[in-house]
Amino acid sequence: MLKKIIVAFSVFTSCFSYAQLGGEATYQFLNLVSSPRQAALGGKVLTNVDYDVTQGLFNPATINPEMDNQLALNYCSHLAGISYGTAAYAYTLDRRTQTFHAGITYINYGSFDGYDEDGNTTGTFSGGETALSLGYALQIGYSDFYFGGNLKLITSKLEQYNSFGTAIDLGLLYINEAIDFHAALAVRNLGTQITTYAGLRENLPFEVDFGMSQTLENVPLRWHLTLENLQEWPIARPNPSRVSSDLSGNQTEEEIGFIGQVIRHTIIGAEVFPEGGFNIRVGYNFRRGEELRLVDQRNFSGLSAGFSIKLNKMRFSYTHAKYSSAANSNFFGLQIDLQ
Repeated sequence: MLKKIIVAFSVFTSCFSYAQLGGEATYQFLNLVSSPRQAALGGKVLTNVDYDVTQGLFNPATINPEMDNQLALNYCSHLAGISYGTAAYAYTLDRRTQTFHAGITYINYGSFDGYDEDGNTTGTFSGGETALSLGYALQIGYSDFYFGGNLKLITSKLEQYNSFGTAIDLGLLYINEAIDFHAALAVRNLGTQITTYAGLRENLPFEVDFGMSQTLENVPLRWHLTLENLQEWPIARPNPSRVSSDLSGNQTEEEIGFIGQVIRHTIIGAEVFPEGGFNIRVGYNFRRGEELRLVDQRNFSGLSAGFSIKLNKMRFSYTHAKYSSAANSNFFGLQIDLQ
């Protein structure tokens, strides 16, 4: 059974494995960080299998009974006045059917001034997008593997243009309880636009991620390693601001070798006291750090840090993520135990 699922998972993934990054697909908000915990650990964490109900939005294979009757509300003050947030809830019917998961992701692009081709004002307009997801996970036989999926319905409104689409996420998770080691593979945003903005059908932001994590035996620390955008190689592009010139005026583009390409796929993170009522989290996103790094100036792009604290049946989380010296993001989250 396990072999059949893995083979089908691999074949299905290969059918959609075309390279996509920012600016090359619509509904880009689907791959935004979904919670303060995920943001603090560098983003795109796939392997948290515990109370964190928001984790099911990014990897449905992590949906588990500990999420039962947990409600999470998250908000991010993003860049350039953009705000977005997520909400998630899980409910366990019984041990046989395990746990069902529901979530929503929205983004508000704010208000803009409109002008016609002659420069005359046409008033203000706004834009926003929303995705509703329904997820479920199951254990594969009596093995250490778990398989999950999310079905997503997507709506988008940008000025007078509207679009509607649908997508699925698939996740495969391995848990070794003896050494508290988790490994996961997630294939995200397999889908299509059902209605387009203006007759032009666009791709969705398809993404393949792989992650690992483990709690150390004698130290209250869990490390995380994520390899993102595995469908894209090479992922790095030469930065025009880093072109070098010799005395004759000849210009040379930035060269990015094999190690540089690998590093840009890598995200690392660590969580201190991962199972306690108070956690400290820190992470580093190498691609964000490299792409937003300024020449001859240290701005700590790619670094993120946060904490969470549990008070009775509520857990509050906060994260600050560095993008550049001019723009950063703050994430706020509240999880409530409704039992």
